[in-house]
Amino acid sequence: MPIALLSVSDKTAIVELARDLAFRGYTLLSTGGTARQLLSAGLHVTSVAEVTGFPEMMDGRMKTLHPAIHGGILARRDRPDDLAALERHAIGLIDLVIVNLYPFAEAARDDATPFESLIEQIDIGGPSLVRAAAKNFRHVLVVVDPGDYPRLLAALDDTPTLAFRFELARKAFRATAAFDARVVDALDRFEAGAAAFARRPARREPGAFSFSLDKVRDLRYGENPHQRATWYRAPDLESGATQHWGFGDATVLQGQELSFTNLLDLDAALRIVLEFDVPAAAVIKHTNPCGVAIGDTISDAYIRAREADRLSAFGGIVALNREMDRATAEAMTATKIDCVVAAAVTAEAREILKRKPNMRVVIADCQAATTAALELRSILGAMLVQERDAVVEARTVWTPEALPDGFRVATRRQPTADEWEALRFGWRVCAHVKSNAVVFANRDQTLAIGAGQMSRVDAVQVAMLMAQRTHGLVGSVAATDGFFPFRDGVDLVATAGATAVIHPGGSVRDPEVIAAADEHGLAMVFTGRRHFRH
Repeated sequence: MPIALLSVSDKTAIVELARDLAFRGYTLLSTGGTARQLLSAGLHVTSVAEVTGFPEMMDGRMKTLHPAIHGGILARRDRPDDLAALERHAIGLIDLVIVNLYPFAEAARDDATPFESLIEQIDIGGPSLVRAAAKNFRHVLVVVDPGDYPRLLAALDDTPTLAFRFELARKAFRATAAFDARVVDALDRFEAGAAAFARRPARREPGAFSFSLDKVRDLRYGENPHQRATWYRAPDLESGATQHWGFGDATVLQGQELSFTNLLDLDAALRIVLEFDVPAAAVIKHTNPCGVAIGDTISDAYIRAREADRLSAFGGIVALNREMDRATAEAMTATKIDCVVAAAVTAEAREILKRKPNMRVVIADCQAATTAALELRSILGAMLVQERDAVVEARTVWTPEALPDGFRVATRRQPTADEWEALRFGWRVCAHVKSNAVVFANRDQTLAIGAGQMSRVDAVQVAMLMAQRTHGLVGSVAATDGFFPFRDGVDLVATAGATAVIHPGGSVRDPEVIAAADEHGLAMVFTGRRHFRH
């Protein structure tokens, strides 16, 4: 009878898998908690201790590290000398290894985990089993991901192909490499003290990152049709694990094949709407928003975002921070939209979207994407790593009595209640527009956006030009991602019709800029915090 070794920390579906393997004639060999769970489910299990002749010892540090186990995994079935060695020592063959590793990453993420407890989460036997089985992939199947259990059973019902075996082996080696990288990263955050190991007083990035990328699919093309491109799941640089949220775990419902630029635009749009707790929509062109809005419903938010600049919205990319319902789908199919990403899509909405079969529709887990994390970006010959930016200071309502740390009203006039809400809205959007950026807005909709200009004055002028074909800017507010270095930008903002402005402040000419705002009767808020986006 073939033998399957099962030893898992993540016990998702392990009982069901073991039952299916037993039904297919496998002898179940197991350890510790896995064996107890299988036995309690009524399955017959042989313990590793019965095979090795040694009990588990040292609080489980020693379980499977024994020739009777590793010999059965490593033996090459096409080598008579290997098989003869097993026979001499009465070692049986092990054909299938189901192992996943200790939850080290979870323990490392918890600052309350003591150093000695963290050390005990460094798996030794698990990676050894996985590496042995992966090395001998031609003869032994190795599975490290519960998500692969259905594929494993389907392969066993046929004949596992060499390609399938090799795929599982590569995935296994990636798992052990990522585990080791997480250990190195975690230990880099400690230092040896006189009496004990303690966490470093300040966060320090590790000296090296080690991770692998899981391929999602090939893309239609890159930024241009002559460029090849591929979509991968990004690693979580905090843990080394593959991301399973956002575009790392997205579902494409319909539409033409996605391109590199489609995904960049979808990402830019999604980042904006995730800044809002209320229903929000963003329409993107070339990674910059042409319209952003909030509303009582997601359909209301989408229509306002589209109407913020209807001309630019044609052929745009849309993100919603709520489930797309029937009303939103009806509004979206009323014009040309190339791509949309939403938290979910109702069954009714899916039927309506089929009217536009070329429209690419993507579902992505939005909530998990709000978690703070590190981000990776490539430059020629190098990689850059930074913390993800988030407009955390705008997550609560602003009032004169309750302003975020570092905020101050610099002018004689205080913003009105409506202006405070409009400033908070515009500030959140501005953080996601390419610098230099100026956003004119009211409390629930962008009115004009000047993006990616070489001077802030040019950004204001671009926004004013855009406003000529859309909304007037009288009574609006303006937000910009950096300080005004001269008063000319403030003069233009006032000429456009804005009544309040928000920016980081910090220029040597701040007194000149404040004086200009006072002359025009503007309310001006300094944030003491900037949000450049390059």
